[in-house]
Amino acid sequence: MESIKSEKKEKNNETHTHIISVLVLNNPGVLQRIAGLFTRRGYNISSITVGSTESPNLARMTIVVKGNDKILEQVVKQLNKLIEVIKVSDLSVNKCVKRELCLIKIHAPNESSKSQIIQYTNVFRGKIVDLSQESLTVEITGNSDKINAFVDLVRNFGIKEMARTGLTALMRGPKILKSKKS
Repeated sequence: MESIKSEKKEKNNETHTHIISVLVLNNPGVLQRIAGLFTRRGYNISSITVGSTESPNLARMTIVVKGNDKILEQVVKQLNKLIEVIKVSDLSVNKCVKRELCLIKIHAPNESSKSQIIQYTNVFRGKIVDLSQESLTVEITGNSDKINAFVDLVRNFGIKEMARTGLTALMRGPKILKSKKS
């Protein structure tokens, strides 16, 4: 009996990556208030994306945090206390579609390197979005592992500049995150 309690306690203390989807009023200052909530509680945000939804008065935030289940529970409770927050959902890793966008400017001073980068880009189903005499800019979307693999592959050419959006996600299937008023 004691070992079962010990196993449950250990499991609750394990650090996991949690993807939290938050539907909020599309008002000025909401992002700052939510980020401030995390700061005051001492929780680190791994990534955060915010964008408009199908409704112009609502925005969706996708927040990625690392922590145990207790931290997740506290974060959800604190988010639900904010007036601008309409709905909060923990998106299970297995029950959501997640994507990230990366723009990466790669050093390509000659035709040989350009050709090789274009081949790698095609294999990873990316797009060349800018071309200059000495570089290529590639757009690649997918999960973090795919993007990391592409970055590792082209690192030897020389990465001049890179920007990543962070994770954005939606639940799989017919279930949706919406306000109770909708």
